[in-house]
Amino acid sequence: MVVKTDSEWHRKMAAHLFNSTWVLLEKKGRSKKDSNTMIHMAHASRYHWGVVGGPKELAIGEWQISRVYAVLRRPEPALYHAQRALEICEASEIGDFPLAYAYEALARAFAIAGKSRLRTACLKLAKVAGAKIAEADERFQFFKDLRTVPQARRR
Repeated sequence: MVVKTDSEWHRKMAAHLFNSTWVLLEKKGRSKKDSNTMIHMAHASRYHWGVVGGPKELAIGEWQISRVYAVLRRPEPALYHAQRALEICEASEIGDFPLAYAYEALARAFAIAGKSRLRTACLKLAKVAGAKIAEADERFQFFKDLRTVPQARRR
């Protein structure tokens, strides 16, 4: 990897860590070590985006961290990072898929926290935001992902 500037390095690391996190998110039979690595990579990716990215990248980074914690069934950090994604979208007036996915993250986090009503409310907000995603392929993928939000379970 040839890098000319610090900014380029941070950008490459952010993207590499983001993509590597997805590999572990999708891995069947993930070990405890894989799960811990996944947490650290998601946070590291978000850190690097914090150095060189804008609000959109920050919101997406927070969303990915929330997703990692949701997959690991850790509601408190999943809720925290989902809320951060939404706050960034609202503060920077970001719509489109980052906003839709912020609501998706909240719905997913509330589901694993056993909060059925809040899950349902966030799913509704996610659907409204998702319908406004400009790119058809991104909109299609969003609604496909939205169908994977689990039902709320009692903890």
